[in-house]
Amino acid sequence: MKTLLERTRYITLIAVVTLIVLSIATFVRGAISTVSLVIGILSGPDVSASVVETIKLVDLILLGTVLLVFALGLYELFCGELALPAWLTIHDLRALKRKLADVVSLIIAIKFLEALVEIKNTQDLLFKGLASAAMILALAVFSKRSDKVGEAH
Repeated sequence: MKTLLERTRYITLIAVVTLIVLSIATFVRGAISTVSLVIGILSGPDVSASVVETIKLVDLILLGTVLLVFALGLYELFCGELALPAWLTIHDLRALKRKLADVVSLIIAIKFLEALVEIKNTQDLLFKGLASAAMILALAVFSKRSDKVGEAH
């Protein structure tokens, strides 16, 4: 029974493969968008529209990166060690959650930057900024608290 229970950890491979497939799809979509964006920049007179598209592209690539980091982290946590750079190795769930919180904060900031360019109503922009700041602050507090809980154990 013990061996069977120990081997159930490999069920996480379903999640790992799923996240890798999503990451690849996101990177491919980013590459296609990059080609389209470059063509638009080189042929179009309006560069200001390209700024928004560039921000969206960065957001898309960042999402693909998050998916890949999470897949690698889950694999390391449940299946085994990988030959990865030190900054990418994950040894506990707390570290994986912290990395996710950091990247989500960055995505929120990018989404606000996108809104800064697109939103014309200053009140809507203010509310979007306050909501973004509140979410980033909550994630920072969560990360800090996770660190303190980890140190206590």
